[in-house]
Amino acid sequence: MTIGVDDDESAFSHVDEAKALEKSWVRICSRLKGEVGDVEYHAWLTKIALGPVDGDEITLLLPTRFLRDWVRSQYGDRLSELWNQEVASIRRVELQVARPGDPVAPVLQLDEGPAVSAQQNIVPPESDESSSRPAPEARSDIAAILDGRFTFDTFVVGKPNEFAYACARRVAEKPSSVGFNPLFLYGGVGLGKTHLMHSIGAELLQRGNVSVAYMSAEKFMYRFIAAIRSQSTMEFKEQLRSVDVLMIDDLQFLIGKDNTQEEFFHTFNALVDAGRQIIVSADKSPSDLSGLEDRLRTRLGCGMVADIHATTFELRISILESKAAASGVIVPTKVLEFLAHKITSNVRELEGALNRLIAHANLFGRPVTLEATQDVLHDILKAHDRRVTIEEIQKKVAEHWNIRLTDMSSARRARVVARPRQVAMYLAKQLTSRSLPEIGRKFGNRDHTTVMHAVSRVEEIMACDAAFAEDVELLRRMLES
Repeated sequence: MTIGVDDDESAFSHVDEAKALEKSWVRICSRLKGEVGDVEYHAWLTKIALGPVDGDEITLLLPTRFLRDWVRSQYGDRLSELWNQEVASIRRVELQVARPGDPVAPVLQLDEGPAVSAQQNIVPPESDESSSRPAPEARSDIAAILDGRFTFDTFVVGKPNEFAYACARRVAEKPSSVGFNPLFLYGGVGLGKTHLMHSIGAELLQRGNVSVAYMSAEKFMYRFIAAIRSQSTMEFKEQLRSVDVLMIDDLQFLIGKDNTQEEFFHTFNALVDAGRQIIVSADKSPSDLSGLEDRLRTRLGCGMVADIHATTFELRISILESKAAASGVIVPTKVLEFLAHKITSNVRELEGALNRLIAHANLFGRPVTLEATQDVLHDILKAHDRRVTIEEIQKKVAEHWNIRLTDMSSARRARVVARPRQVAMYLAKQLTSRSLPEIGRKFGNRDHTTVMHAVSRVEEIMACDAAFAEDVELLRRMLES
C-alpha cells in the first residue's frame, strides 16, 4: 500500500496533537499539584496516564478500580474543568481502569523528581522495549521507574530496621566507596526492603552524575529472555554493565533459574571489578537462599548483609502516626493502637488498612472511629481471626495497664492491680466459652462468685465512665482476632 501525501500529513498531524496533549497534561498536573499539595498529589494523582481522545472526550487511565473511583469522586469535575481550559475542544474526561495492552502515553515527570508510572502496572515486561519515555537523568532505559513516595524522609526508623536504614544511607552517600559492596538487604514481606532501595536510588539521582538501574529479579529474567529471543544479549549486557549502581529486588525469584543466575553472576562480577555498586534484596539471607549457586551466594555474602526484623508495636504506631499525619485526616489514637495490635506481620498491609480507612472517611465525610474501622476492614480483620485464650487476655490486659502478669493470679488487692484483674475476668467471660469456675481457677484459684462480682463491677463502671469503657472495648476488639 502506498502512503500518499495526505496520509503523511495526517500522520504528522497526529504526532503534533499527541505532543500538544502531553504538554497540556504537564501543565494540568502542575496546577493540580499546586492546588492539592505534595502529599495528596503523590498519593492519588501520579498514577494517571493519558489515554485516547474521542471527539470532545479524553480518557485518563488508572491502574486499579479503587483508584479510578477515588479520583473520579474527588477530582473528576476539576479534571474536566482544567482540560477544557487547556483544550477548548475537550469537554469531558472519562476515567477508566487501564488494561494490558492499552495504548497509553506515559506519565510525564514534573520537576520534583521520579513518580510512579501507571504503565508499570499494566504493561508486561517484554512490552516496553519501544517505549517512547525519555530516560530520566543518568538512568538506564532498561530500568523500572522509581516510586517518588519512597524516600529516606518517608521511611520510619525503629529498632527492627535501624541497621538496614543506616547501611542504605551510607551507600546512598558514598556508593562503592564504603566497603558495602554488595549491600544485601533481607527480611519478610512488607517490612521496607523495597522502600529502602527506592530511597537509595532517589538520593543518588538527586545528587546527580550517577547512573542507576533498578529492577526486580523477575524483570531481570524477562529482559534477559527477551534479549536472547531478539539476539541482542550483547546490548543487554552492555546496558547493565555500564551503570554506576545496579539494584535488584526480590532476588529469591531467581532460584531455579540457572541460566539467569549465571548471567547475573557475570554481571555482578563485572560491576564489582569495575568498582560499581550493587544493592540486592531478598526474603532470606544469602546463606539461607537454597537454590542459588554456591558461587553466587558466596559473592552476595561478602559485602554488607543487613536484615530487617519484624516490626515492634512501637514501630507500627510510629508508622501509622506518620502516615495519618501526612494524610490530613484525624485518626484517633485508639484506632492506631487497634491497627498496630491487629496487623503485626506486614507493614504494607498495615499501611493499606490505614489508607482504606482514610479513603472511606474522605469519600463519605465520616470521622474515623473504632466501630467504622471494624466495619470497613472486616475482611482484613477476619483473615486474622483466631481463638482467644485466657492467657492471652491476661497478658494483653497486663500490658495495657502496665502491671506484672503474675498479678493476675496473685493475692494483691490494690486497685491498680484489682481493677485490671477484674477487666481480664470480664473479657474472659465475654470472649471465651470457659465456665465461671474454670475462669476463677486461671486467676489464682478464685471462686466463681469472685468472677461474677468482677463481671458485674466492670459493667457498672463502663456504664458511668466513658474512658474506661473505651479502654475495655479497645482490648476486646484487639483480642477478638
